[in-house]
Amino acid sequence: MWRSLVKNRVYSFLNIGGLAIGIACASLIFLWVEDEVNFDSNNTKKDRLYIVRENQKYDTYVFTHSSTPGVMGPVMQAELPGIANTCRASEGQTSLLFASGDKSVLASGKYVEASLFSMFTLPFVQGNAASALSQLHSLVITEKTALKFFGNDKNVIGKNIRVDNKQDYVVTAVLKDLPTNSSLQFEWLMPFKIYFDRSPWLHSWGNNSLSTYVELKPGVRPQTLDKVLYNYIEKREPTSITHLFLFSMNNWHLYDQFDSGKMTGGGMIENVHLFTLIAWIIIFIACINFMNLATARSEKRAREVGVRKVLGAAKKWLITQFISEAIFMALLAAVIAMLIVAIALPEFNTLVQKQLTLGLDHPLHWMMLVAITLICGLVAGSYPSLYLSSFNPVMVLKGIKLKDSLAAYVRKGLVIMQFTVSIILIISTIIVYQQIQHIKARQLGFNKDNLVEMGLQGDMAKNFNVIKQDLISTGYISNVALADHSIIYGGNNTNGLTWEGKPPGSQVLVSQRYITPEYVNTTGLTILEGRNITVNDTGAPLRMLVTQSMERLMGKGSAIGKRVHGEGDTTSATVVGVVNDYVYGNMYGKPDPVMFFSGAPQSNTVMYVRIKQQADIEKTLTAMQGVLKKDNPAYPFDYRFVDDQFSQMFTSEMLVSKLSRVFASLAITISCLGLFGLAAYTAERRTKEIGIRKVLGASVPGLAGLLSKDFLQLVILSCVIAFPVAYWAMHDWLKKYQYRIAINWWVFILAGVTAVVIAVATVSFQSIKAALANPVKSLRSE
Repeated sequence: MWRSLVKNRVYSFLNIGGLAIGIACASLIFLWVEDEVNFDSNNTKKDRLYIVRENQKYDTYVFTHSSTPGVMGPVMQAELPGIANTCRASEGQTSLLFASGDKSVLASGKYVEASLFSMFTLPFVQGNAASALSQLHSLVITEKTALKFFGNDKNVIGKNIRVDNKQDYVVTAVLKDLPTNSSLQFEWLMPFKIYFDRSPWLHSWGNNSLSTYVELKPGVRPQTLDKVLYNYIEKREPTSITHLFLFSMNNWHLYDQFDSGKMTGGGMIENVHLFTLIAWIIIFIACINFMNLATARSEKRAREVGVRKVLGAAKKWLITQFISEAIFMALLAAVIAMLIVAIALPEFNTLVQKQLTLGLDHPLHWMMLVAITLICGLVAGSYPSLYLSSFNPVMVLKGIKLKDSLAAYVRKGLVIMQFTVSIILIISTIIVYQQIQHIKARQLGFNKDNLVEMGLQGDMAKNFNVIKQDLISTGYISNVALADHSIIYGGNNTNGLTWEGKPPGSQVLVSQRYITPEYVNTTGLTILEGRNITVNDTGAPLRMLVTQSMERLMGKGSAIGKRVHGEGDTTSATVVGVVNDYVYGNMYGKPDPVMFFSGAPQSNTVMYVRIKQQADIEKTLTAMQGVLKKDNPAYPFDYRFVDDQFSQMFTSEMLVSKLSRVFASLAITISCLGLFGLAAYTAERRTKEIGIRKVLGASVPGLAGLLSKDFLQLVILSCVIAFPVAYWAMHDWLKKYQYRIAINWWVFILAGVTAVVIAVATVSFQSIKAALANPVKSLRSE
């Protein structure tokens, strides 16, 4: 039964190799997809957990975010019967210095209410939920954090850790490390009361500064509560434009993208769908290889089919035999694929920034592998089995040449399909890369290069002037400044502003920043009108800078001298200068309006350091570390380059770009394996023809061109089909970005030429080999 597999080792190798690459590629993608769709699945109450989100309606758009009033959680739990529990938590990650003995470590975490432990699934290694945050200065840490603080000490409950060199905290519990595919991430937890008591702005219904998690009672529909929550804040703040809704944990990771206040199909789920589709496409391309090579070798098996039919073999048994052979080859390919996956997985993990494992002890993984193997075997063996089993035994055994026209057309069609898909992937890869480079090259309005950001720790704010002078004295630094928010991310904003000429009822979201006067020069902003703010502008009457977008909002003419009034007209500020617009938060969006106020060093949270253009970065960082060690000795030197932060904002796009390059390469490789086999078969069938042509004086280049011509035509036809399909797909993909490239014609030419060159190189090997063969050998039997 398997005799033909042994006879045709080369073709079997090409078949199995193509299937193995396809199955390996699909397996890697499905491991990644499994990790993505199982985000937060460690929580047993996942289906009943929600975060409260807000829609704020402004003049031209609806802004959706997850910040909520600090007093809202307990009130919701008391008033709404469908809510089983609530938990308030600080937003993002707070980085603090922890000192134990002679060891000092920076670690990030959250301030949370104790209800977190009953809502989320957080297994305790030491301690328990009842006592974890029962004391004001309690500290809950993870296993990795405990190892970082205390080494291999197995019992750390009751140990003291000094936090920020100010207060001793007692370790009351150790939690099992969180899985990497968990939305909730932290190294430590502290009582929410600490954060709430020192943040007076949290005590108002008009300020949004924390996250509110909600657990619903069994059977309660979130839509019912959404109706109640719609005007929940408006009843307490009549001027509010905020409408609340519940956002399910099931959607936190995959669907966290909103447009006009409604959840869209974008975000990570888009990538999951995209790469799942690519996985099946690559498997299909591998199956096409099998079909092509199997039907191409049909003449070699025609006599076998004829004999079997004469001996009484029914068509269905022949079909079963050929499909069984295909499944057997798919099984061999699956074994090889698992070896490929095991070897490639570490590199793949580095590529996708995950810790995926092959997980062969997982029954679901075995089921998926078996399913893929069977699908490959059935799809790959379907057409060849029907084709081979349809041979007429009389014609075969009489030696009458089989008419191969239908099979030839099918083979050509399959080759066209293979290369069409491969060319589409090549075009898509180029355009995705162009879009990423386009946004990276965007003029942001400030200079992100050679700009270092440091979180203010310890005495950095108090000693700012000394630190600034010492840094400049190193000769590597040109300027230093402070700010209350990172320049590249979003920050504090408000809509409760009025000014002369503002249309009644107009709602505009304006960001506000507190900075030191050095901020403009340090970040590379430009004052277009008026003057910079000074340290004397901190008191009444307030003075401020505005961006061009804010100036346009304030009406025609210059904004210099115009006054902006705060909510309730309790405060007002006069514009003394206008700076250029700059992009922050959404790098694909337009610059939003910003107001800058002069803030005392103690009101800021980050320090910016401008490194001179020609300075040696390594020497500069060493010098900066020396200054910080002298002027802020209790804290380690912790820094970030703003251009690195900028690059991290495109994690999803970079993932798409990298994986697209890999899968496009694999698709073209698999296609070329099939093309190589078909070229070898074609050369083999035309051996005598080539011999006669050589005897009659045909040249090697002429013969090679003759054998390559048919394949070249197929690839060119693939280009004709692929170009419009790729244009439509990428034009649709680019529409989701406000700041995007135009699709250039040369991208299609480049992709087409690449495919043609690769195809010609693949076919030429066999064509030249056949053209160089000795014609005497091929004609000896004539």
